[in-house]
Amino acid sequence: MGKFPLSAAGKASAVGHNEGFVKVIFDAKYGEWLGTHMIGYNVTELITETVVARKLETTYHEVLDSIHPHPTMSENIKKRLKWRTGTDTYMKL
Repeated sequence: MGKFPLSAAGKASAVGHNEGFVKVIFDAKYGEWLGTHMIGYNVTELITETVVARKLETTYHEVLDSIHPHPTMSENIKKRLKWRTGTDTYMKL
């Protein structure tokens, strides 16, 4: 769990609205996606991914294996997970 600032997201920077964050919450034992907190411009693009992930009881491993194109708002979720799991070699918060 933790926050990913939109200021580090390519799409948010490209449209000039990089205030806010995305926070994803996963179960510590199984890695199941429990919820998402999102504040910022156009974060409504991410609601569908959150709802589908919750409905399918998705784990963070499965999200890391899925495609999140760049630059999009949805890449914020994957980048947040990569940072949290220590697999993001590009961004250091």
